[in-house]
Amino acid sequence: MTNAPLDLPAKHTVLRSFAGHLEAEPDAVFDLLLEKLAAGDENGGHFLADPAERFIVVQGDWWYRGEYRVLPEEDGNGTRVEHEILNVAQIAHWAGALTGRSVVAGAPAAFGRLLTEIDAELSEDSDAE
Repeated sequence: MTNAPLDLPAKHTVLRSFAGHLEAEPDAVFDLLLEKLAAGDENGGHFLADPAERFIVVQGDWWYRGEYRVLPEEDGNGTRVEHEILNVAQIAHWAGALTGRSVVAGAPAAFGRLLTEIDAELSEDSDAE
């Protein structure tokens, strides 16, 4: 995978936003999320992470950008994982949302599966200790 820029392109539109809670430390969640996303997929996207900010960008195709933020919960109990899907098509911006409609439609289930996998792996690690 090649690097994606951390800065958003001039033209962008948020298509969907998600958030979920995990009963784990933010650093552990970030490390596992980073591992899962860095592996990429068959589409060969671009990837960049800022560990200090616990921020990950996955960019692929001509329109798609996914941003992940891993934040400590305000009450200090667990972690909030945020995910946004953005249309970053610079030419024919209007077509990005049309092209990505199946990705956007499947995103809630995909995000849920991702959090479930991370939670299960972190639970296994804590059980092994």
